[in-house]
Amino acid sequence: MRIFVDAMGGDNAPQAPVEGCLEALRRFPALEITLAGVLSEVEPLLKDCDDVRGRITLVDAPEIITNHDHPVMGVRTKKQSATVIGMLQVRDGQADGFVSAGSTGATLAGGMFRLGRIPGIERPALAPILPNGKRGALLIDCGANVDCKADYLVQFGLMGHAYMKGVMGIEQPRVGLINIGAEAEKGNALVKETYPLMEQAPYRFVGNVEARDLLADTADVLVCDGFCGNLVLKFMEGVAGTLMGIIKTELMADTRSKIGALIAKPAFRRVKHAMDYSEVGGAPLLGVQGAVIKAHGSSNGHAFACAIAQCVKVIEGKVPQIIADGLNH
Repeated sequence: MRIFVDAMGGDNAPQAPVEGCLEALRRFPALEITLAGVLSEVEPLLKDCDDVRGRITLVDAPEIITNHDHPVMGVRTKKQSATVIGMLQVRDGQADGFVSAGSTGATLAGGMFRLGRIPGIERPALAPILPNGKRGALLIDCGANVDCKADYLVQFGLMGHAYMKGVMGIEQPRVGLINIGAEAEKGNALVKETYPLMEQAPYRFVGNVEARDLLADTADVLVCDGFCGNLVLKFMEGVAGTLMGIIKTELMADTRSKIGALIAKPAFRRVKHAMDYSEVGGAPLLGVQGAVIKAHGSSNGHAFACAIAQCVKVIEGKVPQIIADGLNH
């Protein structure tokens, strides 16, 4: 298995992507990585990795699509960027998957215009896993499509079903539609039109899911448009950060609290681990003809390694093929 990695994407590039590649190579003995970036910056970071150096192929990608570039124009004009080269290699079978912590827009545009959509899929979607104390729930879409049609949401459910089945091993994933109420007649025009279509879709539709139930293990796949999904994702990140800060402050407030904190330290460590986005790695771009993972822009080396591990699971789970089969059905 070979995965193409963008070494220049993200806030901590190229250090974090390179460290993540080395960690992933040591975790997966059969894995090979194509690492693309500015060689003068990447090569010095590989001086102490003789144990895995033979499974790394370097590709010179001197152009970088930044967050300030228009995504589509960046993909069209910067043909020597890691995003464009990587998507073409996946398309041509030279790589099995692609991982980047760079521009989300560029990853989406590259997936659509260089790698290509699965026939029948109208819009690819980004789908991160939300922690819920159990296996987690897939949120789809989280920002790739801020304006949607009902048909898009039905397809999001299909893609989410394929991911949770192929990667997470859930035989019959429960698919829910995010709404302001559980009743079928509630919501705006989009969700009202979507509801009956999802009832007829080839997956296990469990109805509407209210915001307060998103983490209550009521559904394995949470479907919404990208505008709503991005609000949910960013709000959750903010709440998690604020809550952990409040807990830390209160535990250090007095001697008795400090003693209690010391006793409960293992439990707090487990909670932090469960809420840590870096353990998930990133969000798969579902609906394109290949395994594409968009890692968090602030990923450190370990988070990037987890994103590569997630890409391995998408490849092994044959998620694009399951989505295509579902469309045919």
